[in-house]
Amino acid sequence: MKTLTLNIPDSVDERDVKMQLAAHLFEKGILSSGQAADLAGVSKRVFLQDVGKYGVSIFGERIDDIEQLING
Repeated sequence: MKTLTLNIPDSVDERDVKMQLAAHLFEKGILSSGQAADLAGVSKRVFLQDVGKYGVSIFGERIDDIEQLING
């Protein structure tokens, strides 16, 4: 496993940055949900519950696409 060190301002929420990165890599199919959860530092259940807040569907569809289907 590789280690990446980022210097971010104190005003930036570290958990949010980790979730954004994990969500993006999960959406692209680079990481599984379990791997993404590990990267974000949360349980798989929490990752799957929260990933939608970052515009990523656990079903492989983008949130925008699903909303468009629902709203016509």
